[in-house]
Amino acid sequence: MIRHLGLALICSATAAAAEAPRVAVDIAPVHALVAQVMKGVGTPELIVPPGASPHGYAMRPSQSRSLSEADAVVWVGPDLTPWLDGPLDALASDASQLVLLDVPQVLKLQVREGGGFLGHHHGEEDHGDHEGHDDHAGHDDHADHEGHADHEGHDDHAEHMTHDDHTLDPHAWLAPENAALWMLEISVVLGALDPDNALTYEANAREGAAGLAALTADINSILEPVRGRPFVVYHDAYQYFEHSFAMPATGALSGGDAQPAGAARVAEIRDMISAAGATCVMSEPQFNPGLVAAVGAAHTGVADPLGASFESGPALYADVLRGLATSLAACLQE
Repeated sequence: MIRHLGLALICSATAAAAEAPRVAVDIAPVHALVAQVMKGVGTPELIVPPGASPHGYAMRPSQSRSLSEADAVVWVGPDLTPWLDGPLDALASDASQLVLLDVPQVLKLQVREGGGFLGHHHGEEDHGDHEGHDDHAGHDDHADHEGHADHEGHDDHAEHMTHDDHTLDPHAWLAPENAALWMLEISVVLGALDPDNALTYEANAREGAAGLAALTADINSILEPVRGRPFVVYHDAYQYFEHSFAMPATGALSGGDAQPAGAARVAEIRDMISAAGATCVMSEPQFNPGLVAAVGAAHTGVADPLGASFESGPALYADVLRGLATSLAACLQE
């Protein structure tokens, strides 16, 4: 009897795993959020490997296959990965698609122009037409998510606030408040595809959101001793982190698309560093160290916004944000 019961439980667990939705995700930090929501049920597939630029990437056959076999695709949106739009239409037209920048109440910031941000305010933000975050605090009522059919098609991007002129900063995963909203939305989408595990998805999302609240407090403690000190970033990808933790950068060597900086911009940043008294430049592993050295900052920190140096899984998202905070604080304290 016990042997038969054990076999039945194994078969049941195997069946549950086999029936889990197949989910394809664009980048590693978002993959971590989906992995948290799917914990104990299944494992999502990653399209863009950590360390590769999401702004331009050529998919391998295995990644194309992940799209074609997906029941759901979770991605930041075409502002981050414009090259993914076509493959989604061709390979995953029947999959439910969740565009994270379209989630109600998500914080959206405009791309900053030029190399210097002095005098630039984060006020150019958009939370949609919603009044606040209060109705997400308990998330007891999913009635306002009835329109999930909108995620199933991908014919009209008109509702993307600025997709046409590409002025929306897509690095929105670096705001933990966005990540918390996204996990709740992911749980709703997956619950619709897999009702048997809907409660598990929701519980996992709530657990993840609680973890992000603790992470936010931890990061604020890390940054408090250096708050207000000027710094420059190589790649203008951190505006959401700056906004969430009141740590505004002075300028950036390259724009949000990570294109190499020209001589004029390097000179502009060098002058700005001198004028502001900035001693820290935050770079990334894949960028030219010679260009970083050319701006004349005394100290360099290494940021990893895509999680290239961390193990994949639910913990990667927190690792990315905590690693960024720790590296920035160390750079500013030197």
